[in-house]
Amino acid sequence: MTLSNEEKWVWVFVQDPEGNEQFLGQVDESEGISFIPVFLEKDDAMQCLGRMAREKGKKYEIQAITLKDIQFNASEKGFSVFLLNSEGEPLEKFQ
Repeated sequence: MTLSNEEKWVWVFVQDPEGNEQFLGQVDESEGISFIPVFLEKDDAMQCLGRMAREKGKKYEIQAITLKDIQFNASEKGFSVFLLNSEGEPLEKFQ
């Protein structure tokens, strides 16, 4: 699967959506890469939220964003973007 269209909308986890809003990042321990997980379907994101490393006491919300925007935001902070399925398995990696 390839997401060649940067205007494609994807789903992300937003931490603290009503306060100090930021995207939920993860670390791929095997490769030592920090990344922002994104999903093609909101249902996939909902199914995967429990698999994500999160801070206790923080609120998380699933929001839509264009792939282009999340790639820009992630690269500014030194993160990659990984397209995941509902099981948390990477389908595609964007550096």
